[in-house]
Amino acid sequence: MFWSSRPVSWINTAFPFGATYVFLNHRVDLTFFVGTLFFLIPYNLLMYGINDVFDYESDLRNPRKGGIEGSLLGKQYHKLTIWSSILSCLPFLVYLYAVSDLNSALWLTLFVFTVVAYSAPVLRFKERGFLDSLTSASHFVGPMIYALSLSGADFGNRAVLSSILAFTLWGIASHAFGAVQDVKADREANISSIATMIGARATVWFAFICYGLAGILVMNTTWPGPLAAIAALPYLLILSPYLNITDADCEKANKGWRRFIWLNFFAGFVVSILLISSVVF
Repeated sequence: MFWSSRPVSWINTAFPFGATYVFLNHRVDLTFFVGTLFFLIPYNLLMYGINDVFDYESDLRNPRKGGIEGSLLGKQYHKLTIWSSILSCLPFLVYLYAVSDLNSALWLTLFVFTVVAYSAPVLRFKERGFLDSLTSASHFVGPMIYALSLSGADFGNRAVLSSILAFTLWGIASHAFGAVQDVKADREANISSIATMIGARATVWFAFICYGLAGILVMNTTWPGPLAAIAALPYLLILSPYLNITDADCEKANKGWRRFIWLNFFAGFVVSILLISSVVF
């Protein structure tokens, strides 16, 4: 279950909540710790644990499963994983709902729902082209939006709205590019995705455009926010070699995807420095 929760990606959901909460409230309190810890581990176990349980049959055909990109969770652990995912979230959610107003409680409910709906049977948003990428993006932008709402931020503010849209486009692009490497495995397992719907090449171009638009939107924020556009450039460089990829050699995109995983830490570093600079200077 530890590997199933994708520990290398924990920071991708905890950071958006924690950084946003501290930046807006200028304090570290119990809500900060509870929220950050929730989005660090239980939230990821719920997201990826459910995914590994219900994608088990297709994961058996996927050569990249079994490491940092997802575990091959034996069937004997499926029921334990489902229950652990749910029960580990409950105490955190009880507290977060208690400190939330109606608006932020609705946002929290929406994002927990999309985490489950992405992989759970019947709903299976991950098998609905384009909705899969949008839902995946909500997993990462959701903690930030919840922190904004919890802190009473003005969603009509240009900088706030631009930040949300830029982060959403980043999430959409990241999911779409990640789906490219699985085109053949997903088709063999009769699993639909944005990449199986429009093909590997078109999906890489779609991701490339989304990353570019995210960088442009960031420039619409208040200073020094526009400098975060620098973080978009490495993503564009990583995708460039795969702009002409075909469905037949889709697995080649895995090399770029592995670089993407570590590139997230660089992007987080850039955003962290900008947040600190905006407070200090």
